[in-house]
Amino acid sequence: MNQPPLDKQRLIDAAREVLETEARAILGLTERMDETLVETCRRILAVEGHLIVLGMGKSGHIGHKIAATLASTGTPAFFVHPAEASHGDLGMIKRNDLILAISNSGETEELLKLLPVIKRLGVGLIAMTGNPDSSLARHADLHLDTSVDQEACPLGLAPTASTSAQLAFGDALAIALLDARGFTAEDFARSHPGGKLGKQLLLHINDLMHRDDALPRVAEGASLGQAIIEMTRSRLGLCALIDPQGRPVGVITDGDIRRHVEEISDLKHFPARRVMTANPQSIHPDALAATAVKLMQQKRIQGLLVTDDQGRLVGALNFQDLLQAGVV
Repeated sequence: MNQPPLDKQRLIDAAREVLETEARAILGLTERMDETLVETCRRILAVEGHLIVLGMGKSGHIGHKIAATLASTGTPAFFVHPAEASHGDLGMIKRNDLILAISNSGETEELLKLLPVIKRLGVGLIAMTGNPDSSLARHADLHLDTSVDQEACPLGLAPTASTSAQLAFGDALAIALLDARGFTAEDFARSHPGGKLGKQLLLHINDLMHRDDALPRVAEGASLGQAIIEMTRSRLGLCALIDPQGRPVGVITDGDIRRHVEEISDLKHFPARRVMTANPQSIHPDALAATAVKLMQQKRIQGLLVTDDQGRLVGALNFQDLLQAGVV
């Protein structure tokens, strides 16, 4: 069977219509951010156990994502498949938990079969459906209305706008709870220690900096030759010049040497101060590594000195250290 030639404009128009339909569905939810949402948040915040998210089919996929978003933003939550719940997974649900059941029709058989058991357990039930008159909505303690005027699918069959509305409502609920808990970026990072975001928010300069014998430094009266030996030994591409109190008065980089190469006649006697950059950029060891990335990018430099509260040199690092740590 020969494939007819593609009508490019028709494809673009169809895709745009989907986005516009789904956008209208999501915007329609703003009018439903009312006392029901407030009471839902109140119930979730008060729960001693977990928020258990249930859903079948496409609503189940959305449920997985909502549970993951809730868990990563401070609300203990996980997803349970309704069909599996009937075959043993109900044991995962305890009396001190709370259930969020998602179904566009509100008549999903696998969910309705669980209602008597949920009631016997005494577990609270919040329903998220597109039909306020459905069985699930009527048996729930609270109902979140995610109904849409139409699906984006031209056949009116594939869940599109309805699942977008469920997902957006779940995000709205998660962020409202995040705000109510006073959840911070550091709290978020603790839930994501293995990712780039976690490293940006958890790694500090003190975790990465070169210190003690690995720290390239010479006295402020040292020769350029001595500074180059230190730079070569440390392989950081820089060397700090320090005063008798251990405070940096300047820094020399590979670039500084190249810019002054015509002036240098005798490395052993040429003063390192002649090529240094005075008042060098520095950072505190307690600062986040991500702050160092931002500072280096703003100042267009490849290395930073690390100074303590008294301004004394305690470490150094370069951009390669941040790359290797996965902060960049």
